[in-house]
Amino acid sequence: MPRLKVGDLSINFVEHGAGDNVVLAVHGNLGCADWLALVLPLLPNSIRVIAAEWRGCGDSDKPEPAEDYSNYSMDTHARDMLGLIDALGISRCGLYGHSTGGIIVSHMLAMTPDRFGKVLMLDPVSPMGLQLAPGQIGVLTQMKADRDMAFAGLASAAPSLFRPETMVAGQMPQYADTTAPAQRELFERLIEKTRILSDGIWFGTPHNLALEWESKALAAKMPQMTQEHLVLYGKMDYWIPREHIDEMTRRLPNCRLEVFPYVGHSMNLEVPLLFARIFSDWFCQA
Repeated sequence: MPRLKVGDLSINFVEHGAGDNVVLAVHGNLGCADWLALVLPLLPNSIRVIAAEWRGCGDSDKPEPAEDYSNYSMDTHARDMLGLIDALGISRCGLYGHSTGGIIVSHMLAMTPDRFGKVLMLDPVSPMGLQLAPGQIGVLTQMKADRDMAFAGLASAAPSLFRPETMVAGQMPQYADTTAPAQRELFERLIEKTRILSDGIWFGTPHNLALEWESKALAAKMPQMTQEHLVLYGKMDYWIPREHIDEMTRRLPNCRLEVFPYVGHSMNLEVPLLFARIFSDWFCQA
């Protein structure tokens, strides 16, 4: 996977396809470019997808977090992504954001709106930010400390891959019989990738999302985000409240919401073929 110098650090990315129809893909918290590993081979080569990895994630550089995590703010991640497309010589592109990648994409829209066309968001953190419940923050702390806890915690982001009766406190989630070997293999790889995350990701992300929630500064700019948005939401999502999605859909000027009853937070892992079709249709249309 290539790396490019962006400011004072190197950002890693995966590239698929070619041509002028470019989409920058921004993964979610605790993530990496591999969250699209099952999707990218299903996309047409006429869409050039740049799947970037945040600072602190994957094979991107991992600077030591500041005491207040300010160097891992959502604004900082957005500037990294803008720097990456600058370094790649991309003047205009579409945007895709998953989970916390959604609010990073929204920051990019607020910074340089003329550079971006269509926007696709998958179970996004809205421009309003997100204040995790104490229990959710506790889960993140346990996930960092213990691989099995990371497995159980990340399973809540892709619940349809697991047997429902095992998705309870005190039990280790067990794969559903319908979960394909490729999905199982990728999920195990994603768990391993959490072992190398910076503390700026584990602890800086919830801290900075809470600051976004308190300030509402980005949320106030939603009326100016006039790009055509498609928001996909899994009804089984544990992490993003449905009311946040509804409010975001209402306040963005040109936004459509599609809800999927039997999917959780991560259609890209849970139903990659469906997600690839939606992605292709959205970004292939003029």
